Amino acid sequence: MSALRARLSAILLAVCLLLTSQALITPDRAAAADPGYLMVHFTGEGATNQQMYLSHSTDGLHWNDLNGGAMVLRSTVGTKGVRDPALVRSPDGSKYWIIATDLCWGCGSTVDGSINNGSRSIVVWESTDLVNWSQPWLLDVAGAIPDGRNAWAPEAIWNPATNDYVLYWATNVPLDGKTKHRIFYARTSDFRTITTPQIYIDRPGTQELIDTQIVEMPAGVGNYRYVRASGDGQITLEGSNSILGAWTNLGNLSGIGLTGAMVEGPMWMKFRDRNEWALYLDQYASRGGYMPVTTTNPSSPGSYKLPASGSYNMGGTKKRHGSILPLTAAEEARVLARWPNTPAKRLQSFNFQDRYVRHANFDVRIEQNITGTDAQFRLRPGLAGSDTVSFESVNYPGYFLRHSNYDFQLVHNDGTAQFAADATFRQVAGLADSSWSSFQSYNHPDHYIRHHSYQLRLDPITTATGRSDATFRVTS
Repeated sequence: MSALRARLSAILLAVCLLLTSQALITPDRAAAADPGYLMVHFTGEGATNQQMYLSHSTDGLHWNDLNGGAMVLRSTVGTKGVRDPALVRSPDGSKYWIIATDLCWGCGSTVDGSINNGSRSIVVWESTDLVNWSQPWLLDVAGAIPDGRNAWAPEAIWNPATNDYVLYWATNVPLDGKTKHRIFYARTSDFRTITTPQIYIDRPGTQELIDTQIVEMPAGVGNYRYVRASGDGQITLEGSNSILGAWTNLGNLSGIGLTGAMVEGPMWMKFRDRNEWALYLDQYASRGGYMPVTTTNPSSPGSYKLPASGSYNMGGTKKRHGSILPLTAAEEARVLARWPNTPAKRLQSFNFQDRYVRHANFDVRIEQNITGTDAQFRLRPGLAGSDTVSFESVNYPGYFLRHSNYDFQLVHNDGTAQFAADATFRQVAGLADSSWSSFQSYNHPDHYIRHHSYQLRLDPITTATGRSDATFRVTS
Protein backbone atom coordinates (compact mmCIF):
# COMPACT_ATOMS: atom_id res chain seq x y z
CA MET A 1 0.00 0.00 0.00
CA SER A 2 2.84 2.37 0.86
CA ALA A 3 4.43 1.58 -2.51
CA LEU A 4 1.15 2.40 -4.28
CA ARG A 5 0.89 5.66 -2.37
CA ALA A 6 4.46 6.52 -3.31
CA ARG A 7 3.74 5.75 -6.94
CA LEU A 8 0.59 7.88 -6.96
CA SER A 9 2.48 10.70 -5.27
CA ALA A 10 5.18 10.55 -7.93
CA ILE A 11 2.56 10.64 -10.71
CA LEU A 12 0.79 13.55 -9.06
CA LEU A 13 4.07 15.42 -8.69
CA ALA A 14 4.91 14.83 -12.36
CA VAL A 15 1.49 16.10 -13.44
CA CYS A 16 1.88 19.21 -11.28
CA LEU A 17 5.32 19.88 -12.71
CA LEU A 18 3.98 19.43 -16.25
CA LEU A 19 1.07 21.81 -15.64
CA THR A 20 3.39 24.31 -13.97
CA SER A 21 5.81 24.22 -16.90
CA GLN A 22 2.96 24.69 -19.36
CA ALA A 23 1.67 27.63 -17.35
CA LEU A 24 5.13 29.16 -17.42
CA ILE A 25 5.74 28.72 -21.12
CA THR A 26 2.27 29.42 -22.49
CA PRO A 27 2.41 33.25 -22.07
CA ASP A 28 5.80 33.35 -23.78
CA ARG A 29 4.48 31.30 -26.68
CA ALA A 30 1.39 33.47 -26.96
CA ALA A 31 3.50 36.62 -26.86
CA ALA A 32 5.81 35.26 -29.53
CA ALA A 33 2.84 34.47 -31.74
CA ASP A 34 1.37 37.95 -31.47
CA PRO A 35 2.02 40.16 -34.50
CA GLY A 36 4.38 43.05 -33.93
CA TYR A 37 4.79 46.66 -34.99
CA LEU A 38 5.96 48.47 -38.11
CA MET A 39 7.77 51.80 -38.04
CA VAL A 40 8.20 54.04 -41.09
CA HIS A 41 10.91 56.67 -40.72
CA PHE A 42 13.83 58.42 -42.34
CA THR A 43 17.42 58.09 -41.08
CA GLY A 44 19.20 61.45 -41.38
CA GLU A 45 20.47 63.97 -43.87
CA GLY A 46 21.48 63.61 -47.52
CA ALA A 47 19.65 62.29 -50.56
CA THR A 48 19.83 58.65 -49.46
CA ASN A 49 18.87 59.05 -45.79
CA GLN A 50 15.93 61.34 -46.56
CA GLN A 51 13.87 58.51 -48.07
CA MET A 52 11.48 55.92 -46.63
CA TYR A 53 12.77 53.17 -44.33
CA LEU A 54 10.96 50.44 -42.40
CA SER A 55 11.75 48.76 -39.09
CA HIS A 56 9.94 45.95 -37.28
CA SER A 57 9.55 45.08 -33.62
CA THR A 58 7.96 42.11 -31.89
CA ASP A 59 7.54 43.93 -28.55
CA GLY A 60 7.47 47.64 -29.45
CA LEU A 61 10.80 48.29 -27.74
CA HIS A 62 13.44 46.36 -29.69
CA TRP A 63 13.61 47.20 -33.40
CA ASN A 64 15.11 45.47 -36.41
CA ASP A 65 15.83 47.23 -39.70
CA LEU A 66 14.03 45.73 -42.67
CA ASN A 67 15.51 45.42 -46.17
CA GLY A 68 19.03 45.26 -44.76
CA GLY A 69 18.69 48.77 -43.38
CA ALA A 70 18.25 50.20 -46.88
CA MET A 71 15.43 52.41 -48.12
CA VAL A 72 12.16 50.78 -49.17
CA LEU A 73 10.67 53.73 -51.09
CA ARG A 74 12.35 56.58 -52.93
CA SER A 75 10.69 59.86 -53.85
CA THR A 76 10.97 60.75 -57.52
CA VAL A 77 8.84 63.91 -57.24
CA GLY A 78 9.26 67.43 -55.85
CA THR A 79 12.57 67.87 -54.04
CA LYS A 80 13.17 64.11 -54.42
CA GLY A 81 13.65 63.83 -50.67
CA VAL A 82 11.18 62.92 -47.91
CA ARG A 83 11.13 63.36 -44.15
CA ASP A 84 8.68 63.01 -41.23
CA PRO A 85 6.48 60.23 -42.68
CA ALA A 86 3.14 59.10 -41.30
CA LEU A 87 1.65 55.67 -42.08
CA VAL A 88 -2.15 55.71 -42.37
CA ARG A 89 -4.42 52.65 -42.47
CA SER A 90 -8.05 52.97 -43.60
CA PRO A 91 -10.66 51.89 -41.02
CA ASP A 92 -11.45 48.70 -42.98
CA GLY A 93 -7.80 47.91 -43.68
CA SER A 94 -8.29 47.98 -47.45
CA LYS A 95 -5.92 50.90 -48.12
CA TYR A 96 -2.78 52.41 -46.72
CA TRP A 97 -1.02 55.70 -47.34
CA ILE A 98 2.39 57.07 -46.50
CA ILE A 99 2.42 60.87 -46.33
CA ALA A 100 5.66 62.77 -45.85
CA THR A 101 7.39 66.15 -45.98
CA ASP A 102 8.70 67.01 -49.45
CA LEU A 103 12.13 68.14 -48.30
CA CYS A 104 15.74 67.21 -48.96
CA TRP A 105 18.10 69.23 -46.78
CA GLY A 106 21.69 69.15 -47.96
CA CYS A 107 20.79 67.89 -51.44
CA GLY A 108 19.56 71.04 -53.14
CA SER A 109 17.50 72.64 -50.36
CA THR A 110 18.91 75.14 -47.88
CA VAL A 111 17.49 75.53 -44.38
CA ASP A 112 16.40 79.14 -44.99
CA GLY A 113 14.97 78.29 -48.40
CA SER A 114 13.01 75.35 -46.99
CA ILE A 115 11.56 77.50 -44.23
CA ASN A 116 10.71 80.58 -46.28
CA ASN A 117 10.22 79.23 -49.80
CA GLY A 118 9.86 75.49 -49.45
CA SER A 119 7.56 72.97 -51.05
CA ARG A 120 3.90 73.67 -50.28
CA SER A 121 3.13 70.04 -51.09
CA ILE A 122 3.48 66.75 -49.29
CA VAL A 123 4.47 63.42 -50.88
CA VAL A 124 1.91 60.59 -50.92
CA TRP A 125 2.15 56.86 -51.65
CA GLU A 126 -0.82 54.48 -51.70
CA SER A 127 -1.08 50.71 -51.24
CA THR A 128 -3.75 48.04 -50.90
CA ASP A 129 -1.52 45.50 -49.13
CA LEU A 130 1.22 47.47 -47.30
CA VAL A 131 3.94 46.05 -49.55
CA ASN A 132 3.17 47.11 -53.14
CA TRP A 133 3.15 50.90 -53.33
CA SER A 134 2.05 53.29 -56.04
CA GLN A 135 4.30 55.84 -57.63
CA PRO A 136 4.45 58.89 -55.34
CA TRP A 137 2.43 62.02 -56.03
CA LEU A 138 2.47 65.57 -54.69
CA LEU A 139 -0.53 66.91 -52.79
CA ASP A 140 -0.60 70.70 -52.52
CA VAL A 141 -1.72 71.39 -48.96
CA ALA A 142 -0.32 74.86 -48.25
CA GLY A 143 -0.64 76.62 -51.61
CA ALA A 144 -3.98 78.15 -50.60
CA ILE A 145 -2.69 79.46 -47.24
CA PRO A 146 -2.00 83.23 -47.50
CA ASP A 147 1.79 83.72 -47.20
CA GLY A 148 2.18 80.01 -46.43
CA ARG A 149 5.80 79.17 -47.16
CA ASN A 150 6.18 75.41 -46.69
CA ALA A 151 4.43 72.23 -45.54
CA TRP A 152 6.13 70.05 -42.94
CA ALA A 153 5.49 66.95 -40.82
CA PRO A 154 2.09 65.79 -42.14
CA GLU A 155 -0.14 63.51 -40.06
CA ALA A 156 -3.63 62.13 -40.58
CA ILE A 157 -6.30 60.50 -38.42
CA TRP A 158 -9.69 59.03 -39.30
CA ASN A 159 -12.52 61.18 -37.99
CA PRO A 160 -15.73 59.16 -37.47
CA ALA A 161 -17.65 62.40 -36.93
CA THR A 162 -17.10 63.44 -40.56
CA ASN A 163 -16.37 60.01 -42.12
CA ASP A 164 -13.06 61.15 -43.59
CA TYR A 165 -9.50 61.95 -42.56
CA VAL A 166 -8.26 65.02 -40.75
CA LEU A 167 -4.94 65.79 -42.45
CA TYR A 168 -2.77 68.19 -40.45
CA TRP A 169 0.71 69.65 -40.91
CA ALA A 170 2.93 72.64 -40.06
CA THR A 171 3.24 75.70 -42.32
CA ASN A 172 5.37 78.79 -41.74
CA VAL A 173 3.19 81.91 -41.89
CA PRO A 174 5.54 84.62 -40.57
CA LEU A 175 4.49 86.94 -37.75
CA ASP A 176 5.92 90.47 -37.82
CA GLY A 177 8.59 89.27 -40.22
CA LYS A 178 9.64 86.41 -37.92
CA THR A 179 9.29 82.69 -38.65
CA LYS A 180 6.23 81.12 -37.10
CA HIS A 181 5.10 77.59 -37.88
CA ARG A 182 1.49 76.79 -36.98
CA ILE A 183 -0.52 73.62 -37.47
CA PHE A 184 -3.13 73.70 -40.24
CA TYR A 185 -5.66 71.04 -41.14
CA ALA A 186 -7.88 70.00 -44.03
CA ARG A 187 -10.22 67.09 -44.61
CA THR A 188 -9.68 64.43 -47.25
CA SER A 189 -11.03 61.04 -48.21
CA ASP A 190 -8.36 60.02 -50.72
CA PHE A 191 -5.21 62.15 -50.14
CA ARG A 192 -5.63 63.56 -53.64
CA THR A 193 -8.00 66.44 -52.94
CA ILE A 194 -8.51 68.40 -49.73
CA THR A 195 -10.87 70.98 -48.28
CA THR A 196 -9.69 74.55 -47.73
CA PRO A 197 -6.94 74.55 -45.07
CA GLN A 198 -7.81 75.98 -41.65
CA ILE A 199 -5.76 76.85 -38.57
CA TYR A 200 -5.68 73.87 -36.21
CA ILE A 201 -3.13 74.81 -33.52
CA ASP A 202 -1.71 78.30 -33.03
CA ARG A 203 0.29 79.08 -29.90
CA PRO A 204 0.30 82.62 -28.46
CA GLY A 205 2.78 85.24 -29.62
CA THR A 206 5.84 84.12 -31.52
CA GLN A 207 5.81 80.53 -30.23
CA GLU A 208 6.22 78.05 -33.07
CA LEU A 209 4.83 74.54 -33.33
CA ILE A 210 5.95 71.99 -35.92
CA ASP A 211 5.50 68.40 -34.71
CA THR A 212 2.23 67.06 -33.32
CA GLN A 213 0.64 63.61 -33.31
CA ILE A 214 -2.76 62.41 -32.04
CA VAL A 215 -3.58 59.06 -30.43
CA GLU A 216 -7.07 57.69 -29.78
CA MET A 217 -7.78 56.35 -26.30
CA PRO A 218 -9.83 53.26 -25.45
CA ALA A 219 -12.85 53.67 -23.20
CA GLY A 220 -11.97 53.79 -19.52
CA VAL A 221 -8.48 55.28 -19.88
CA GLY A 222 -8.24 58.92 -18.82
CA ASN A 223 -10.91 61.56 -19.37
CA TYR A 224 -10.45 62.16 -23.10
CA ARG A 225 -11.02 60.18 -26.26
CA TYR A 226 -8.00 61.77 -27.97
CA VAL A 227 -4.62 62.93 -26.70
CA ARG A 228 -2.09 64.86 -28.74
CA ALA A 229 1.58 65.57 -28.06
CA SER A 230 3.14 68.66 -29.63
CA GLY A 231 6.62 70.14 -29.81
CA ASP A 232 6.10 73.81 -28.97
CA GLY A 233 8.99 74.70 -26.69
CA GLN A 234 7.80 71.88 -24.46
CA ILE A 235 6.31 68.50 -25.24
CA THR A 236 2.78 69.68 -24.54
CA LEU A 237 -0.05 67.22 -23.94
CA GLU A 238 -3.67 68.09 -24.76
CA GLY A 239 -6.93 66.18 -24.56
CA SER A 240 -10.22 66.32 -26.42
CA ASN A 241 -13.32 64.24 -27.08
CA SER A 242 -13.52 65.47 -30.68
CA ILE A 243 -10.68 65.73 -33.19
CA LEU A 244 -11.96 69.06 -34.50
CA GLY A 245 -13.39 70.21 -31.17
CA ALA A 246 -11.87 72.12 -28.27
CA TRP A 247 -8.62 70.83 -26.76
CA THR A 248 -7.60 71.11 -23.10
CA ASN A 249 -3.98 71.72 -22.06
CA LEU A 250 -3.00 68.84 -19.76
CA GLY A 251 0.60 69.84 -19.05
CA ASN A 252 3.98 68.79 -20.44
CA LEU A 253 6.90 66.47 -19.88
CA SER A 254 9.23 68.94 -18.18
CA GLY A 255 8.57 67.02 -14.95
CA ILE A 256 10.70 64.15 -16.29
CA GLY A 257 13.28 66.53 -17.70
CA LEU A 258 12.15 66.64 -21.33
CA THR A 259 11.48 69.89 -23.18
CA GLY A 260 11.10 70.87 -26.81
CA ALA A 261 14.67 72.13 -26.74
CA MET A 262 15.81 68.55 -26.22
CA VAL A 263 13.36 66.29 -28.05
CA GLU A 264 10.99 66.46 -31.04
CA GLY A 265 8.97 64.28 -33.39
CA PRO A 266 6.47 62.74 -30.91
CA MET A 267 5.41 59.30 -32.11
CA TRP A 268 2.73 57.28 -30.27
CA MET A 269 2.56 53.52 -29.94
CA LYS A 270 0.01 51.44 -28.02
CA PHE A 271 1.29 48.12 -26.69
CA ARG A 272 -1.13 45.52 -28.02
CA ASP A 273 -1.04 43.24 -24.95
CA ARG A 274 -1.68 45.80 -22.20
CA ASN A 275 -3.01 49.28 -21.47
CA GLU A 276 0.35 50.97 -21.80
CA TRP A 277 1.65 53.43 -24.35
CA ALA A 278 5.08 54.48 -25.53
CA LEU A 279 5.59 58.04 -26.67
CA TYR A 280 8.73 57.92 -28.77
CA LEU A 281 10.71 61.17 -28.81
CA ASP A 282 13.63 62.07 -31.06
CA GLN A 283 16.61 63.31 -29.01
CA TYR A 284 17.63 65.71 -31.76
CA ALA A 285 19.62 68.10 -29.53
CA SER A 286 22.01 65.33 -28.44
CA ARG A 287 21.72 63.44 -31.75
CA GLY A 288 20.63 60.43 -29.75
CA GLY A 289 17.74 59.33 -31.96
CA TYR A 290 14.43 58.01 -30.67
CA MET A 291 13.75 56.85 -27.12
CA PRO A 292 10.43 55.66 -25.61
CA VAL A 293 8.84 57.23 -22.55
CA THR A 294 6.00 55.07 -21.26
CA THR A 295 2.68 55.70 -19.56
CA THR A 296 -0.51 53.89 -18.58
CA ASN A 297 -2.52 57.11 -19.00
CA PRO A 298 -1.38 59.41 -21.83
CA SER A 299 -3.58 62.25 -20.55
CA SER A 300 -1.70 62.37 -17.21
CA PRO A 301 1.74 64.06 -17.53
CA GLY A 302 2.76 62.75 -14.10
CA SER A 303 2.43 59.14 -15.23
CA TYR A 304 5.20 59.23 -17.85
CA LYS A 305 8.44 57.39 -17.14
CA LEU A 306 11.86 57.61 -18.72
CA PRO A 307 13.18 54.29 -20.06
CA ALA A 308 15.50 52.21 -17.92
CA SER A 309 18.99 51.69 -19.26
CA GLY A 310 19.06 48.80 -21.74
CA SER A 311 15.26 48.51 -21.87
CA TYR A 312 15.04 49.33 -25.58
CA ASN A 313 17.09 49.07 -28.76
CA MET A 314 16.41 51.06 -31.94
CA GLY A 315 18.32 48.79 -34.33
CA GLY A 316 21.15 49.45 -36.72
CA THR A 317 20.01 52.74 -38.28
CA LYS A 318 19.05 55.98 -36.60
CA LYS A 319 15.30 56.41 -36.59
CA ARG A 320 14.10 59.95 -37.32
CA HIS A 321 10.57 61.37 -37.10
CA GLY A 322 8.07 58.76 -38.30
CA SER A 323 5.08 56.72 -37.15
CA ILE A 324 4.29 53.24 -35.83
CA LEU A 325 1.54 50.86 -36.95
CA PRO A 326 0.47 47.78 -34.95
CA LEU A 327 0.32 44.95 -37.47
CA THR A 328 -2.18 42.19 -38.03
CA ALA A 329 -0.75 38.72 -38.51
CA ALA A 330 -1.47 38.86 -42.27
CA GLU A 331 0.14 42.30 -42.61
CA GLU A 332 3.20 41.18 -40.69
CA ALA A 333 3.64 38.07 -42.85
CA ARG A 334 3.46 40.15 -46.03
CA VAL A 335 5.84 42.83 -44.78
CA LEU A 336 8.50 40.42 -43.52
CA ALA A 337 8.31 38.39 -46.74
CA ARG A 338 8.62 41.51 -48.90
CA TRP A 339 11.59 43.12 -47.16
CA PRO A 340 13.91 40.45 -45.78
CA ASN A 341 17.54 41.40 -45.24
CA THR A 342 18.58 40.15 -48.67
CA PRO A 343 22.15 41.31 -49.41
CA ALA A 344 22.86 43.66 -52.29
CA LYS A 345 24.69 42.04 -55.20
CA ARG A 346 26.39 43.04 -58.47
CA LEU A 347 26.34 41.22 -61.81
CA GLN A 348 29.83 40.90 -63.27
CA SER A 349 30.31 40.27 -66.99
CA PHE A 350 32.10 37.01 -67.87
CA ASN A 351 33.91 38.27 -70.95
CA PHE A 352 34.49 41.86 -69.76
CA GLN A 353 35.31 41.18 -66.14
CA ASP A 354 35.97 44.82 -65.25
CA ARG A 355 32.37 45.62 -66.22
CA TYR A 356 29.16 45.28 -64.19
CA VAL A 357 25.47 45.65 -64.93
CA ARG A 358 24.22 49.10 -63.91
CA HIS A 359 21.30 51.43 -64.59
CA ALA A 360 21.70 55.05 -65.71
CA ASN A 361 18.64 57.20 -66.39
CA PHE A 362 16.71 53.92 -66.09
CA ASP A 363 18.55 52.41 -69.06
CA VAL A 364 20.63 49.27 -68.34
CA ARG A 365 24.12 48.45 -69.60
CA ILE A 366 27.49 47.10 -68.43
CA GLU A 367 30.15 49.60 -67.41
CA GLN A 368 33.65 49.49 -66.01
CA ASN A 369 34.42 49.31 -62.29
CA ILE A 370 30.99 50.37 -61.05
CA THR A 371 30.72 49.95 -57.28
CA GLY A 372 27.91 52.38 -56.37
CA THR A 373 24.25 51.66 -55.81
CA ASP A 374 23.40 52.04 -59.52
CA ALA A 375 25.09 48.64 -59.95
CA GLN A 376 23.53 46.96 -56.91
CA PHE A 377 20.47 44.73 -57.00
CA ARG A 378 18.65 42.41 -54.63
CA LEU A 379 17.82 39.01 -56.10
CA ARG A 380 14.21 38.64 -54.96
CA PRO A 381 12.00 35.57 -55.37
CA GLY A 382 10.65 35.80 -58.92
CA LEU A 383 7.59 37.98 -59.31
CA ALA A 384 5.96 35.48 -61.67
CA GLY A 385 6.94 31.98 -60.53
CA SER A 386 8.71 29.72 -58.06
CA ASP A 387 12.40 28.84 -58.38
CA THR A 388 12.99 32.09 -60.26
CA VAL A 389 14.51 35.49 -59.49
CA SER A 390 13.75 39.12 -60.13
CA PHE A 391 16.30 41.94 -59.86
CA GLU A 392 15.21 44.82 -57.64
CA SER A 393 17.25 48.03 -57.64
CA VAL A 394 18.87 48.97 -54.32
CA ASN A 395 18.62 52.73 -54.79
CA TYR A 396 15.23 52.64 -56.52
CA PRO A 397 13.33 50.04 -54.47
CA GLY A 398 10.20 48.84 -56.23
CA TYR A 399 11.98 49.18 -59.58
CA PHE A 400 13.07 45.98 -61.35
CA LEU A 401 15.07 44.98 -64.41
CA ARG A 402 12.43 44.39 -67.07
CA HIS A 403 12.64 43.53 -70.74
CA SER A 404 10.40 45.23 -73.30
CA ASN A 405 10.86 44.62 -77.00
CA TYR A 406 13.94 42.66 -75.92
CA ASP A 407 15.59 45.78 -74.47
CA PHE A 408 16.14 46.25 -70.74
CA GLN A 409 15.01 49.16 -68.57
CA LEU A 410 14.75 49.74 -64.84
CA VAL A 411 10.98 50.06 -64.36
CA HIS A 412 8.62 50.54 -61.41
CA ASN A 413 6.56 47.42 -60.70
CA ASP A 414 3.01 48.23 -61.78
CA GLY A 415 1.63 45.02 -60.26
CA THR A 416 0.46 43.53 -63.55
CA ALA A 417 0.99 39.93 -64.61
CA GLN A 418 2.77 41.18 -67.73
CA PHE A 419 5.28 43.13 -65.68
CA ALA A 420 5.89 40.16 -63.40
CA ALA A 421 6.56 37.87 -66.35
CA ASP A 422 8.87 40.38 -68.07
CA ALA A 423 10.86 40.88 -64.83
CA THR A 424 11.27 37.19 -63.91
CA PHE A 425 14.20 34.88 -64.81
CA ARG A 426 15.50 31.42 -64.10
CA GLN A 427 19.05 31.37 -62.77
CA VAL A 428 20.86 28.51 -64.53
CA ALA A 429 24.45 27.34 -64.93
CA GLY A 430 26.49 29.79 -66.94
CA LEU A 431 26.31 29.13 -70.68
CA ALA A 432 30.03 29.86 -71.04
CA ASP A 433 31.18 28.61 -67.61
CA SER A 434 29.02 26.47 -65.34
CA SER A 435 30.57 28.01 -62.22
CA TRP A 436 29.01 31.33 -63.25
CA SER A 437 25.31 32.03 -63.98
CA SER A 438 23.03 32.76 -66.89
CA PHE A 439 19.49 34.09 -66.65
CA GLN A 440 16.76 32.60 -68.79
CA SER A 441 13.63 34.62 -69.50
CA TYR A 442 10.50 33.36 -67.76
CA ASN A 443 8.12 34.26 -70.59
CA HIS A 444 10.60 33.78 -73.49
CA PRO A 445 12.47 30.66 -72.32
CA ASP A 446 14.59 30.50 -75.50
CA HIS A 447 15.99 33.97 -74.66
CA TYR A 448 18.60 34.98 -72.08
CA ILE A 449 19.90 38.17 -70.55
CA ARG A 450 23.03 39.20 -72.46
CA HIS A 451 24.98 42.32 -73.28
CA HIS A 452 25.53 43.54 -76.82
CA SER A 453 27.61 46.66 -77.50
CA TYR A 454 27.54 47.00 -73.69
CA GLN A 455 23.74 47.35 -73.67
CA LEU A 456 21.68 44.76 -71.83
CA ARG A 457 19.34 42.79 -74.10
CA LEU A 458 17.18 39.66 -74.14
CA ASP A 459 18.27 37.43 -77.01
CA PRO A 460 18.33 33.82 -78.18
CA ILE A 461 21.85 32.45 -77.72
CA THR A 462 23.36 30.47 -80.63
CA THR A 463 27.07 31.35 -80.74
CA ALA A 464 30.14 31.17 -78.48
CA THR A 465 30.15 34.97 -78.29
CA GLY A 466 26.51 34.96 -77.30
CA ARG A 467 27.19 32.40 -74.56
CA SER A 468 29.96 34.58 -73.15
CA ASP A 469 27.80 37.69 -73.39
CA ALA A 470 25.03 35.87 -71.49
CA THR A 471 27.20 34.70 -68.59
CA PHE A 472 27.54 36.62 -65.32
CA ARG A 473 28.85 36.21 -61.81
CA VAL A 474 26.62 37.20 -58.91
CA THR A 475 29.04 38.95 -56.57
CA SER A 476 29.16 41.51 -53.82
